[in-house]
Amino acid sequence: MASCRGLFFNPQNCYEKNILLEPYDAIIVPGVPFDSAWSYTMKGRVLWSVYLYRNGYVKNIIYSGSAVYSPFTEGKIMAMYAEKLGVKPANIFVESRAEHSTENVFYSGLIAKKKGFKKVALATDRFQSRTLSDYLPKVRRKLDLDIRSLPMQDELTATMPHDDPAIEYNLARVDSFVSLVNRESKLKRFWGTMGKNIKYRQEKEAYEKENSKTN
Repeated sequence: MASCRGLFFNPQNCYEKNILLEPYDAIIVPGVPFDSAWSYTMKGRVLWSVYLYRNGYVKNIIYSGSAVYSPFTEGKIMAMYAEKLGVKPANIFVESRAEHSTENVFYSGLIAKKKGFKKVALATDRFQSRTLSDYLPKVRRKLDLDIRSLPMQDELTATMPHDDPAIEYNLARVDSFVSLVNRESKLKRFWGTMGKNIKYRQEKEAYEKENSKTN
């Protein structure tokens, strides 16, 4: 797994190693801010997830992200685009709590656990794949979840149609929106990026309590 960790992270090797384990039950796609049109980064992440879905490498997609820096719930926005690009609604899940990349992974991992998904992967651009590479083992331990990384391969997303489908983005607008910049200090935002704002014990206890009820 050295090619998928920290200083040794190699997106090409990581992808080639982990794609051999397909099909995945679900992939996690972190969001980015949205403002009336998707950005280059969001478009790339959505196209990558749709590529993996269309080719049968993944069965379900979890789009993650709250309304963080703009008044639109990022997970919902990406889900709208994905549906327009042919992903079946039954295979789309939205995680709308996360405000930091580590939270994208952890809270989406909780959804994966609740849905009974056993094999999961983070599917995002190469830069974010690298920054989260040392966090994935922590999520594996905390959630007892098999989670890997499938870094974006630009030459593969280039084969996807690059039209910009129209979506009803106001359906994802949060009326009472307040930017994270106005809600958290720089220090707290930094700690959030490091995953320090997640209450792991409480989240685990809440999951176990809910799971015991359903069983």
